[in-house]
Amino acid sequence: MDSAAADTGTTLPPLHRLPTTPAQPPHPTTLPDGTPAWLVTRYHDVRQVLGDPRVTRADLHDVGTAGATADVAANPASLFNQDGPAHRRLRGTVQRAFTPRAIAGWQPWVAAAVQQSVDRLVAAGPPADLVPAFARPVPFAVTTRLMGLDGDGPDHLDEDRLLRWTRALLAQGGEPSAGTEPAADTEPSAGTEPTAGTEPTAGTEAGPDHTATLAEFGEFMGELVARRRREPGDDLVSRLVLAADQDGGVPEDSLVFLVAGLTASGNESVAGALANALVYVLGERPGHWPRLADPGIAERTAERLLHYIPLGDDEATIRRTTAPVEVGDVTIPAGSVVAVSLGSANRDPAVHPDGLEADLGLPLPVPTLAFSAGPHYCIGAWRVRLEMRESLLRLATALPGLRLTTPVTELTWQLGGTTRSPARLPVDW
Repeated sequence: MDSAAADTGTTLPPLHRLPTTPAQPPHPTTLPDGTPAWLVTRYHDVRQVLGDPRVTRADLHDVGTAGATADVAANPASLFNQDGPAHRRLRGTVQRAFTPRAIAGWQPWVAAAVQQSVDRLVAAGPPADLVPAFARPVPFAVTTRLMGLDGDGPDHLDEDRLLRWTRALLAQGGEPSAGTEPAADTEPSAGTEPTAGTEPTAGTEAGPDHTATLAEFGEFMGELVARRRREPGDDLVSRLVLAADQDGGVPEDSLVFLVAGLTASGNESVAGALANALVYVLGERPGHWPRLADPGIAERTAERLLHYIPLGDDEATIRRTTAPVEVGDVTIPAGSVVAVSLGSANRDPAVHPDGLEADLGLPLPVPTLAFSAGPHYCIGAWRVRLEMRESLLRLATALPGLRLTTPVTELTWQLGGTTRSPARLPVDW
């Protein structure tokens, strides 16, 4: 076990074993920073609240957390912290870049990137650590190709530099050691909103000053946007810049921050989702692993894993009512802060009676809320789904005998950002 974990005496459970608040009618609660709020946990209630125009996300970037907040979650320029006309304008620009035709065109090379990582893993032979050998290389290859950062010249981005920038962007006031609890106010997935969760562990408030690193990242991204405006290509950044310029009215800082968030947060979220999925399937459902060589089963399993396994220890995403809202048989007053628990909704026994123990090869009975819903639905959901499906399918096809060599209870965790994932994932085959 990692020495840091031994020092704290803390053994964290895997994310799929985190307890969730039982699904029940909306009721008053208190957020970690002392803010009174209404907690919404039932599946249909959560869907209603997330889609209700009277429930807003704007001006809530500093509400709910008792500790420092990740820059990607706290920055008012973020898509996650806007609502109304500004949000609709920026969201519309993004949707013009993520057309179904564009996504369909990206799928073949995403599959090729996954296969290349599988081939390298197999060629290197066992034993292996799936974190540096697979879970991180796959999303990095997709990120750099998608954003046009995989070539030579000033646009080239290496993995070490992206990791340094990502840790600064996602850091929450410090970088706690593996084995300690993360700070509150995390962001569950690529493109979704900030959330409020657990209290930060003592000793994590003071951390490295990321100001200079974030300034360096922002400068790189600002220059990247300017270059794509002068010399557009077939990458996502060029599509976003073109759409923003054609639409007009999109502030430059919001556009730059959007590109930065898609690059850093998207990469980190996929890496975390993939590693945590492998922890669950290889650690607790090893008999299901060979079944993933079937494309249909791989696709349905990917959806179920994304549905049930959160990316962090967070509890809820925060909203505020602009008018009285009736949810179920409860009226939430105007001006109330609302804590919406996606995890509780996704485990609501009235909708998902079998929970995590269900057959992973069966389709979900209703759409997952893992990517939120309504106006703030995750803009990167297509990417997470695609990489998860292709990774499970191709890895299980090549290595049907893949197995963990370290018990799940002894895994250490990479912390300090908006996601939690295993620091190492030792395997053999």
